[in-house]
Amino acid sequence: MASDEFSLIERFFRYGVGPGDGVRIGIGDDGALLSVTPGEELVVTVDTLVADVHFPAAGAAADIAQRALRVNLSDLAAMAATPRWFLLALTLPAADEHWLAEFASGLAEAANAYGCTLVGGDTTRGPLAVAITALGTVPAGTALPRSGAAAGDWVLVTGSLGGAAAALAEMQERGGCRAGSADLDARYWRPEPRLAEARALRGLASAAIDVSDGLLADLGHIARASGLGAELSLEALPLDAAAAARFGVERAREWALGAGDDYELCFTVAPQRAGEVQALIAAGGLNATRIGQVVAETGVRVRDRHGRWLDIAQTGYRHF
Repeated sequence: MASDEFSLIERFFRYGVGPGDGVRIGIGDDGALLSVTPGEELVVTVDTLVADVHFPAAGAAADIAQRALRVNLSDLAAMAATPRWFLLALTLPAADEHWLAEFASGLAEAANAYGCTLVGGDTTRGPLAVAITALGTVPAGTALPRSGAAAGDWVLVTGSLGGAAAALAEMQERGGCRAGSADLDARYWRPEPRLAEARALRGLASAAIDVSDGLLADLGHIARASGLGAELSLEALPLDAAAAARFGVERAREWALGAGDDYELCFTVAPQRAGEVQALIAAGGLNATRIGQVVAETGVRVRDRHGRWLDIAQTGYRHF
């Protein structure tokens, strides 16, 4: 590279450490030294995004950075954690300083928006890939696992589904890296990690996951971890309005079930706590929709408005 690793880090990724953020030693040492508040537990997650697999390589550098950090923070939201710190491992074909400046700007903007600090990482040469390790904290005993669901629990999902897939479809139609609709474009490049919603669900939800690979696939993870199954209502799915308007309800439903990349929260709630969740929704403290229930029979099934079970071939994104 024209610049060595240390000069790249110094120029583009050494951010100031703010008071009270728990960073005793940050970027520039062999490792970060972090302080966790007594009574809290640490949640750690890592995601790797590879160019032309998880995002278009020709996308704007700032958008790539925003997407990379946001999807990692969505994993923290799925466990009801508050973002604190993150590490970046960046693989680059070349040290393009203009690209790096835009990437660093987008990364800093997202980090500031969600209150987390970059505390270390690595850079190397190779095909473009962004790997982020995100760390968050949660009051001890309040993290939301995948394995806590019970038969009879309600199944709910935050926000709407199908928007990110519709954005990708528009990009493919237009032959570029931007969707024609600003709303759909944001759903893909700047997904909103449901951190506030997750905090509201501490002590209420029995299990949770973020919808990254598709609703059926991700709810299937909850079902398997809990040793149970789930039944969903096709009519109850909250469809992304722009996706349904642009591509029709039927296609939007297909995307809602199997396309992924929406990064909404899918969670379960025991019937005896459902009233509290309904009150939260009614008061505007939680944007969520009941879409089904957990059942004893294993597997995830979807029923249409006529009561018929759907035969669904593609249940979600496959990594291999």
